[in-house]
Amino acid sequence: MKRHINKIAVVGSGIMGSGIACHFANIGVEVLLLDIVPRELTDKEKAKGLTLEDKVVRNRLVNDSLTKALKSKPSPIYHQKFANRITTGNLEDDIAKVKDVDWIIEVVVERLDIKKKVFESLEKHRTPGTLITSNTSGIPIKFMSEGRSEDFQKHFCGTHFFNPARYLKLFEIIPGPKTDASVLEFLNGYGEQFLGKTSVVAKDTPAFIGNRIGIFSIQSLFHAVKDLGMTVEEVDKLTGPVIGRPKSATFRTVDVVGLDTLVHVANGIYENCPNDERHDLFKLPDFINTMMENKWLGSKTGQGFYKKVKGEGGKSEILTLDLDTMDYRSKKSAKFATLELTKTIDKVVDRFAVLCGGKDKAGEFYRKSFGQLFAYVSHRIPEISDDLYKIDDAMKAGFGWEHGPFQIWDAVGLEKGLEFIAAEGQTAAQWVHDMKATGVSSFYSVKEGATYYYDIPNKEMMKIPGQDAFIILDNIRKSKEVFKNSGVIIEDLGDGILNCEFQSKMNTIGGDVLAGLNKAVDLAEKDFQGLVIGNQAANFSVGANIGMIFMMAVEQEYDELNMAIKYFQDTMMRMRYSSIPTVAAPHGMALGGGCELSMHADKVVAAAETYIGLVEFGVGVIPGGGGSKEMAMRASDSFRKGDVELNVLQEYFLTIGMAKVSTSAYEAFDLGILQKGKDTIVVNKDRQIATAKAHAKLMAEQGYTRPPQRKDIKVLGKQALGMFLVGTDSMEASRYISEHDKKIANKLAYVMAGGDLSEPSYVSEQYLLDIEREAFLSLATERKTLERIQHMLKTGKPLRN
Repeated sequence: MKRHINKIAVVGSGIMGSGIACHFANIGVEVLLLDIVPRELTDKEKAKGLTLEDKVVRNRLVNDSLTKALKSKPSPIYHQKFANRITTGNLEDDIAKVKDVDWIIEVVVERLDIKKKVFESLEKHRTPGTLITSNTSGIPIKFMSEGRSEDFQKHFCGTHFFNPARYLKLFEIIPGPKTDASVLEFLNGYGEQFLGKTSVVAKDTPAFIGNRIGIFSIQSLFHAVKDLGMTVEEVDKLTGPVIGRPKSATFRTVDVVGLDTLVHVANGIYENCPNDERHDLFKLPDFINTMMENKWLGSKTGQGFYKKVKGEGGKSEILTLDLDTMDYRSKKSAKFATLELTKTIDKVVDRFAVLCGGKDKAGEFYRKSFGQLFAYVSHRIPEISDDLYKIDDAMKAGFGWEHGPFQIWDAVGLEKGLEFIAAEGQTAAQWVHDMKATGVSSFYSVKEGATYYYDIPNKEMMKIPGQDAFIILDNIRKSKEVFKNSGVIIEDLGDGILNCEFQSKMNTIGGDVLAGLNKAVDLAEKDFQGLVIGNQAANFSVGANIGMIFMMAVEQEYDELNMAIKYFQDTMMRMRYSSIPTVAAPHGMALGGGCELSMHADKVVAAAETYIGLVEFGVGVIPGGGGSKEMAMRASDSFRKGDVELNVLQEYFLTIGMAKVSTSAYEAFDLGILQKGKDTIVVNKDRQIATAKAHAKLMAEQGYTRPPQRKDIKVLGKQALGMFLVGTDSMEASRYISEHDKKIANKLAYVMAGGDLSEPSYVSEQYLLDIEREAFLSLATERKTLERIQHMLKTGKPLRN
């Protein structure tokens, strides 16, 4: 039976339930969100004369929960208008409505007795064949469906989303004893294609895959911190971005998630896994028990491993918990010689061998923690999963690790990993030794662009299933390379489509990247049909290389700076006016020049999680790579008969002037950066390059023709310029902006008005590019601008006046 999910019901509107409801609304699904009816009136309700029978009271819990979720940051929803797709109700008045949904997701409190009561009520109204799943983090699935009908049990399983549901990609699917195989197959595909998740079918074991390994890793660090005499800061320094983990690392992550949540899962594993060879490690250390007694649970209680306080003069200070004294103290810096050795190693995977070879406490820490981790994950097969790649997938998608345990083991080497294990007094599972005996020395390999893993039962390398919908650039980079310089690698994606992948630090756009982009267009025009500009790094591009601009400005190399900016502009125009279709694939941060490049492509295929904007105001300049011109042109295209043209232009002006950045690709449509009817969005970033390629191929096959250069851009001249100048004068007078901010805004106003033309006129793109470049250059050489750029280079943050 072919299933379609048009409407779902989410039962339970807490943080997790509301988050799940919002994410389904994100992808266009209609949602019915239900919760219990309050048993008591609040003081406000009493004052209004309301009763427990009033609808507003009966739906108070669900409405309050959803409202709180929608106001939270980061937002659980791509665009606030998507919240209209969610209808709220309660489990007494509205439970019968579940008969009309395609999928029911239970997200109530983690108590088996309560869950079973909810399922009993739901079955009275559920239409046979409807999917019904539980978002449990650890209660055995087999117990939940006991006593339910055969149809219920056939369509029932666990679907464990990780919090926050929008941002964490792991989607664990846990079958019950009678779950139909077709249900698992559908959910696996739906999670990946529609929800944008990494779907992992797990076994019905305590904490499933992600939390079983994740909690082990954290508990292991809890014990190691005492054994090695390390501080909270030192552990967080060693377990953050340097090894491809989130900035919150270990202890800050626990503060954010909540210590009580971690303890709940750890206790569950300790109680329900008596045969686990590391059973004692799940016993909580004394300092954790003390924190639980003191209710130092993290962010939710105002203090955990870290505590924010007001210092002298009202300035905030972050204090750290001393695990020996259990008192809070000022933060200490954490420095290790081993970390210094990795500063020039950009790829995280290449750092592991260096880190584990360290001669200081950091090296000892890594050898100890990885040795324990490697041993533990090897013994979890086949207990929690039959396939090692599923463990890696779960840790990457659920905990934000860039590399899973077996990938890290490959990075340090099979033999070294076994040495680390032995040094900890542990042993690897027998299958690892059997693998080594057959001559296989790694858990993964790449062949013909596909990733293979070591399949334990068959004792051979097998292709990881489900890769056909993806293009993994890491896998094809060497074999499909067409051109390379220090800024880009150009790869042949097949079917006549090239990809230009940035390789600079943070994917900044400098001379080599621009040269690479021009080379990519040359190659595509000569021998191919289309070009994708995309990568699979953390961010698409953080913008132009401002360090290069700073050096030219400081050394007063004005001709060189002018040529550099013109080269940027000309390259952007080349993207637009080549004889082949160009498709940009932004994701993560696409700022400044990264945004300008996207705006000049023939089409944008953006990942839903794209934070895109023209942010040049932050360093004291206007967009100079065609961004200011582009906004003036898009404003012109938005002028309609009857519209107040000045108001339309002002909106586009403010997008630049306020350095607005979208919090999702959907918001970029509101900013005029993405264009409706032309640009598209993919929820699963893993599919982005393949989707961009498909669009480039389709455009080529439909007979792509180079568009004519624009000479019909309506600019409003002095009429608009006067309005902008009055506005900036007023803002400076009221001290809303500084004198330098006013100067930047006035330069932008001049460009977007088309100069001081005496009347509205029609101009060309090149005319606007010329005055844009002139304005950029005049600002780039200002002392205040140089101060801002220098501050940005030092701190990575814009200077606030």
